[in-house]
Amino acid sequence: MQNSDYLVWNADPVAIDLGTFHLPFPIYLYGIFAALVFIYFGYQWLAPDEKGSQEKSEMPPLKFTGLVAGSFVLGQLLFLILPSPAISEIGPIQLRWYSMLFAGSFIVGIWLTRKMFLHADRDPLEVDQLFMYVIIATVVGARLGHVLFYDPSFYFRYPFQILAVWNGGLASHGAAIGILLALYLFANKKRDMSFLWLADRVVVVVAIAGAFIRTGNFMNSEIIGEPTEMAWGIVFQRLDMLPRHPTMLYEALLCIVVFAILWKVYKNYSNNPPEGSLFGLFLTILFSGRFLLEFTKMEQAAFAADWIFNMGQWLSVPLIIGGIWLIVKKVDWKETPQVNA
Repeated sequence: MQNSDYLVWNADPVAIDLGTFHLPFPIYLYGIFAALVFIYFGYQWLAPDEKGSQEKSEMPPLKFTGLVAGSFVLGQLLFLILPSPAISEIGPIQLRWYSMLFAGSFIVGIWLTRKMFLHADRDPLEVDQLFMYVIIATVVGARLGHVLFYDPSFYFRYPFQILAVWNGGLASHGAAIGILLALYLFANKKRDMSFLWLADRVVVVVAIAGAFIRTGNFMNSEIIGEPTEMAWGIVFQRLDMLPRHPTMLYEALLCIVVFAILWKVYKNYSNNPPEGSLFGLFLTILFSGRFLLEFTKMEQAAFAADWIFNMGQWLSVPLIIGGIWLIVKKVDWKETPQVNA
């Protein structure tokens, strides 16, 4: 086939460009930090005490709004006298497809997790607490995974670049490790919730979220594959004019298939599957698929170019083994366990 016979992809990663907003007056950055300090101590001083408790009760919204506004003004006035860097404009403000799909994955995830928690007669407010853990663990784990697994020499030379998340560089295996640690910490705080029970529900959400995020990678023309002559190859014009495997779309499809399997098992057990079953299936199917799809992907870790398997495949192996062990040794497929363990 000629290159002209393939789909040519050159989408703009920016979905909406709102331009630059010019502020009517400069905002002092140190004044913002000062305002946060004023808000904290002001809240401690102004919030009423709970009767018979050392904790503070919730401050009325109007009073809290006044505290925030007053703290901001006071912080800015303070640095009219003291030196501080300032900003006079904000932007350009751009909404990117990846960012919107990433946020959308969490919105869908919260809705679906609430649904599963209600099936188990658990307080849906627990989901809000859980997702604070998961969001932080996803971003931090994915970033540190990229740093440690794919380009450690660069980041050890320039450690401040670790914080430059806006320059790209998130690793899904790192996110997986971070999320597992977050689930362990969260479940450990709940006496009536086991780690496996929680993991069974969260991996359903992670599967569909993976499809969102890999679609975002497609919009960014990243995580692309090796050159191919297959009819479904895509020319990613931002890279070169060679038809390549759309590996990120393969992975998005894999995530959808995994989600469908997990949801089917969840429903087959009347919303109460055996503990560890969904978690084990998720690890086994998703990362086995990832192991195979890595053969179509361009090498992301330069130092692993001569390895038999690439970094993503080696990272998948222990997760696959863990999933098989859960399915074979840990899960009791003959009876449905109690919701709370």
